[in-house]
Amino acid sequence: MIEKVETSTTDKQTIEAFTAEIIAALEDKKGADIITLNVQGRCSFADRFVLATGRTDRQLKALANGVREVGHKYGLPARVDGMEALEWLVVDLGDVIVHLFLPEVRMSFQLERLWSTPEEA
Repeated sequence: MIEKVETSTTDKQTIEAFTAEIIAALEDKKGADIITLNVQGRCSFADRFVLATGRTDRQLKALANGVREVGHKYGLPARVDGMEALEWLVVDLGDVIVHLFLPEVRMSFQLERLWSTPEEA
């Protein structure tokens, strides 16, 4: 697990680099509408959410595998939930949680809206 981000510049740089690698992996697999939400202080189990959309269940699997590879590079187990339904996959990377959706499921749950702060909305 990546250590919790406090005020340390090194920790911030580590989580920034980790998040950037996750985004690059999603872009490489043609993930769409990729956004990062800073939920630090508002969420007890993570500091960041990364959201992306895939067009098909097959693409969702590819996106999850790309994210899992990044997690393994950092020594994280990168557990994936949702493989049975293949509509919304969640990749747990400790301090960073990656949500991968089919378009209609993402619209339905609207996590961006749920976790946005007033200045982000």
